[in-house]
Amino acid sequence: MSNTTNQSWGGRFSEPTDAFVARFTASVDFDRRLYHHDIRGSIAHATMLERVGVLTSDECEAIVQGLGEVEREIEAEQFPWSVELEDVHMNIEARLTEKIGITGKKLHTGRSRNDQIATDIRLYLRDEIDIVAAELARLREGLIELATREADTIMPGFTHLQTAQPVSFGHHLLAWQEMLARDHERLLDCRKRVNVMPLGAAALAGTTYPIDRHVTAELLGFERPAENSLDAVSDRDFAIEFGAFASVLLMHLSRMSEELVLWTSAQFDFIDLPDRFCTGSSIMPQKKNPDVPELVRGKTGRVYGHLMGLLTLMKSQPLAYNKDNQEDKEPLFDTLDTVQGCLKAFADMVPAIEAKTDNMFEAARKGFSTATDLADYLVRAGVAFRDAHEIVGQAVALGLREQKDLSEMSLDELRQFSDAIQADVFEVLTLEGSVAARNHIGGTAPDQVRAAAQRARDALATLQQEA
Repeated sequence: MSNTTNQSWGGRFSEPTDAFVARFTASVDFDRRLYHHDIRGSIAHATMLERVGVLTSDECEAIVQGLGEVEREIEAEQFPWSVELEDVHMNIEARLTEKIGITGKKLHTGRSRNDQIATDIRLYLRDEIDIVAAELARLREGLIELATREADTIMPGFTHLQTAQPVSFGHHLLAWQEMLARDHERLLDCRKRVNVMPLGAAALAGTTYPIDRHVTAELLGFERPAENSLDAVSDRDFAIEFGAFASVLLMHLSRMSEELVLWTSAQFDFIDLPDRFCTGSSIMPQKKNPDVPELVRGKTGRVYGHLMGLLTLMKSQPLAYNKDNQEDKEPLFDTLDTVQGCLKAFADMVPAIEAKTDNMFEAARKGFSTATDLADYLVRAGVAFRDAHEIVGQAVALGLREQKDLSEMSLDELRQFSDAIQADVFEVLTLEGSVAARNHIGGTAPDQVRAAAQRARDALATLQQEA
């Protein structure tokens, strides 16, 4: 009688696996989340084997019915998961064999756990990408609608976090939307490379059975079978690519978070976040902490770490499959969970942002934000730009001494620096005039913001239709 503990490979072993090694090498504690996709892949594989004559119709029917029973047990949390069976594949196959007898052992004909797990991960990631895409679209929709509402709201635009020029708050929000639009395209492009089927590559070289991989690919909704069996079972670049997408996305969400945290502070006081997205302090009763954006900002490092882990995991592996690749799942799973959680939080929170328009407007009046408009005015009056720059610098210096904004100075005060300045100068020194003057595609004029929001809305609808 065999001393081994694993029925899938124990024949050549003369002693059982060490109990610690069995636990150390097992993956069932985390890869069990693939059960639905493992069963789905097995049903497609059995169906294909029946079509090519490897299984009889009765055998295929028994396998499909048995797998359905196994899935219902798992979903009812009545499934006897076993570490001794190592992984999700062998747990399901062993339970299937208990239910339908020796026919269950025929399911693995023409495949290996190597191509099985590569297929499961791709099926799982493809479905999860669709969830991520839906949440990302929801966040983009919320940003577009908020930007439309705030097209006329004026706030200071910053460079180096110093007041630079007045902009529309809606324009600022659409900058975030543009970042997310590129992320959305990256995600859907990544999905194309995920949607390739490894099944049929077997352990590394294919199989001698007369399988039809195109049938299996069609049953599972894959675009095509993988071209090379060695590559199909051994690479995880599709998971790395998703990790790269996730890192760029979280970088963008982190930048958004940083601004939201600043804007909710007493020092800025530009926006208010609803209480349901904030927490208080255990000791300071006045505090309202923007925990959602702070936590998203923090989780960015977690996702970066998983990307580096996956890259490092693959960097020295010879072809074909190696046990190292068992370590791909936990970083991928946690990346997916983190991305979905961050997107859901932001998609719920962003439409509820309340702009404190008066505070934004007053902040834009500080820091001489219309100085560039005065320089442009002088250039239009025939003054060389470098001379105009010097003139405006002198006017700003006076404003600093007198504690006056440019728009608060008298015409005589401004004319002491240039005779080119006339009474109409105040039309360009107002915040409203400055913002409205940038009336071109990509500019911050309210009409342009509304037009850009509509274009973004249309582009998002088209992207979703094509996906």
